[in-house]
Amino acid sequence: MTSVNEKKIRLIIACHKKCEVPGDPVYLPLHVGAEGKEPFGFTGDNTGDNISSKNPVYCELTGLYWAWKNLDCDYLGLVHYRRYFTLKSRHEQKKNGLLASVLTEGELRKLLSRYRVLVPKKRHYYIESVYSHYAHTFDGTQLDKAREILARKYPDYVDEFDRFMKQTGAYIFNMFVMPKNFADEYFVWLFDILGDLEKMVDTSGMSAFDARYAGRVSERLFNVWLMHQVDTGRLKKSEIGEVPYLYLGEIDWRRKITCFLRAKFFHKKYEKSF
Repeated sequence: MTSVNEKKIRLIIACHKKCEVPGDPVYLPLHVGAEGKEPFGFTGDNTGDNISSKNPVYCELTGLYWAWKNLDCDYLGLVHYRRYFTLKSRHEQKKNGLLASVLTEGELRKLLSRYRVLVPKKRHYYIESVYSHYAHTFDGTQLDKAREILARKYPDYVDEFDRFMKQTGAYIFNMFVMPKNFADEYFVWLFDILGDLEKMVDTSGMSAFDARYAGRVSERLFNVWLMHQVDTGRLKKSEIGEVPYLYLGEIDWRRKITCFLRAKFFHKKYEKSF
């Protein structure tokens, strides 16, 4: 059996503008939504088999679709140009700098010798369920429609969907690392659901922020898919490794928490990213 140290690993970095990226060769900076845009030196997701033009709705998923169809590797993962996995402490991050603190290929290989799937540390909403948080901040009917599609096409996943929506924590950002053949199975399932969802959601009157619903729904669906793999014995809970992540930039936590509470108690929808 081939050691993980001999496997080819690619982590795509979803980028929509020119930015500093790690020099570690395990990373592949990818210009997502490149179709119709000026190139800035990174590989574009508008080459080969692609859905680059759907980026305003699909967000970083156009990059994952491109990787699914065009990359030859044993393990595949996604990070963002401002958000990376890390094993470095806050002290080390401050001392060495954030970009120098992102997960290295060596660290990644050690993790993959222990775990089959890597995910970012779970986000906890505490006073909200996954469903109520989405309904308060975005449009809950999008999740309702996704459930309708599951009931029609993948009924075995409905139980996990219902259980997950009642939970108060989730793996978000569409970040992960897993064997490419396992990821391929996920993509077949995910993009089939989102293709149907596109036919059910009218974006013509939406703002650019609201139109990015497919990327948000997919964050929740990833959790449903993972739960189903565990429930059916295809993946053990012990094979899922939660990895801390860092953010390149400043987060306005006061504003973020204020908007979260306004959404919860006054049904004030989010209007832009934080």
